[in-house]
Amino acid sequence: MIDLLIAGGGPAGLATAIHGALAGLETVVLEPRPTPIDKACGEGLMPGAVRRLDELGVSVTGQPFRGIRYVDGGSGLRAEGLFRSGPGLGARRTSLQAALAERAAQLGVQVLPQRVDQVRQGVDHVTAAGLSARYLVAADGLHSPVRRGLGLSAPATPRRPARYGLRRHYAVAPWSDLVEVHWSARCEAYVTPLAPDRIGVAVLTTDQAPFGEQLAHFPHLADRLAGRADTPVRGAGPLRQGARVRVAGRVLFVGDAAGYVDALTGEGLTLAVTAAGELVRCVRAGRPQAYEQAWRDLSRSYRALTEALLWARRRPRLAPRIVPLAARLPRVFTGAVNLLA
Repeated sequence: MIDLLIAGGGPAGLATAIHGALAGLETVVLEPRPTPIDKACGEGLMPGAVRRLDELGVSVTGQPFRGIRYVDGGSGLRAEGLFRSGPGLGARRTSLQAALAERAAQLGVQVLPQRVDQVRQGVDHVTAAGLSARYLVAADGLHSPVRRGLGLSAPATPRRPARYGLRRHYAVAPWSDLVEVHWSARCEAYVTPLAPDRIGVAVLTTDQAPFGEQLAHFPHLADRLAGRADTPVRGAGPLRQGARVRVAGRVLFVGDAAGYVDALTGEGLTLAVTAAGELVRCVRAGRPQAYEQAWRDLSRSYRALTEALLWARRRPRLAPRIVPLAARLPRVFTGAVNLLA
């Protein structure tokens, strides 16, 4: 019998498959879309994600970056936090997924072009897409159909505006070896070096407006990028997605399907790859229920820091002070950057 049947062939699902194969588990991935799959993403791998991928034998091409720079969109004031544990990596989402798929194939992981529409659980197995397995791993994204189908999505928080992400690539040489986060009163723009001749720009916002209107909140950045876009805009959201649990019988959730706060700290991929390893460890030890606490433990810093920044972002008097405060307290800012690195 299949040990792990994985719904979703994105980074979280493929990382789980690789961890499973390396642990000697029979692993099958269900993904109806052809590889590689593109989606809205900041495309910055923090040092922790780079290390985890290296441990899995996954080689990703991209552009290294040394840390994070906050930039006030009005005054141009800056704050920088450098990584202490090695560089991060700006990598196209398609390159990352292709590298993970290649490694999974090397390890003999089967990827079937099927979709999970219905899940049935038995005493010692779970059935989905006509296949039976000991466990089903839902790695099917932000709006996880498996999570919704099992009634495990948490309701939206009242009176909290939804946030959305938009991403576009530009044929521009990176002007910095840092990821820049430009702050305005209404949104943030993340500039990530991806190659010697390319950058990615992701905007996080509560406004449902076209990318060009969002970028206009950063006039200096918009002038620098004018006429250099070379990919369509991709979007995602609402970003905050709650999950009631990470383990429901023989179904376990990983990646965005396990619950997501926001892309503000850029830690989603590190959490996904690390949680995939914890999930496999718990299953292999015969203690799948332990994954719930393991996920809570490893995501605690990410959730706390992200919630704190979002709390400040929602307050008109505090939001303009985020960059000046980071510049005034460089050690604190560097510590926060490395907390998630």
